[in-house]
Amino acid sequence: MSENAYHIPALLPQTIEALAIKSDGVYVDATFGGGGHSRAIVEELSLSGHLYGFDQDDEAVAGAFSDSRFTIVYSNFRYLRNFMRYYKVEAVDGILADLGVSFHHFDDSERGFSFRFDGPIDMRMNRHSGRSAASVLQESDVESLARIFKLYGEFKQSRRLAEAIVRTRESGRPIKTVADFLEVARPFVNPRQEKKELAMIFQALRIEVNGELDALRQFLEAAVAVLRPGGRLAIITYHSLEDRLVKNFMRSGNFDGEVQTDFFGRRNAPMRLLTSKPIVPDAAEVEANPRSRSAKLRVAEKL
Repeated sequence: MSENAYHIPALLPQTIEALAIKSDGVYVDATFGGGGHSRAIVEELSLSGHLYGFDQDDEAVAGAFSDSRFTIVYSNFRYLRNFMRYYKVEAVDGILADLGVSFHHFDDSERGFSFRFDGPIDMRMNRHSGRSAASVLQESDVESLARIFKLYGEFKQSRRLAEAIVRTRESGRPIKTVADFLEVARPFVNPRQEKKELAMIFQALRIEVNGELDALRQFLEAAVAVLRPGGRLAIITYHSLEDRLVKNFMRSGNFDGEVQTDFFGRRNAPMRLLTSKPIVPDAAEVEANPRSRSAKLRVAEKL
């Protein structure tokens, strides 16, 4: 499978510039995916530089390129610190995370990430672990389901949708496929905003299934721990929940965004935010790659 068929990297030149790559440095691509960002980073490295690429998807790992300057790590990025210890890496010069789901996942009907294709409603990034979306829909009570759709999807009809899911399965109709779920969800979606609202619902389920926000929090804490002073952290987000966490952490070192000060009133934060506003794709990139339209790049430097 070609790189373009798997994933077109968003904000590629801007990301490479943001990392300020040193040819002999050590870097991490925490979301390898189709390898687009990783290839570009490796091209900037000399034989004494190295890149570690993380991915929890077996297909992404199997498709990783071979290069003496590159190591693929089959793991969720929340375990960044553990694996850097395993590889005896004391500190790194830069870390990238592109939090978007690869096109390959959205376009594979067997993965169940998109409402555009019927198939099993799975949504697991790592298909060997955790509950599938079908399991969440089958096992969660009304309160839990309503929380998922409201908190992670900001869907206004979250309670009514949750009640309909429970009624459906109690009537003896399990929700196992995308088509099954759409039959239940569509009555609660505004027809004039169908694509947007279905995307919100599917996003919420995906975040729950993969524990994405908890993993992101753990990753951010690990990233600041393994970066050397002056090292760069570059993160591309695609929705407001992720972006808020990243912005707050880069600015303050915590997830509330409140900057702490010491006795003398000096700012006490582990990083310096280098982007007062996020870097976004220009019109030409959005035209060439419409899925990049919601991408936001934020960059910070460890103090």
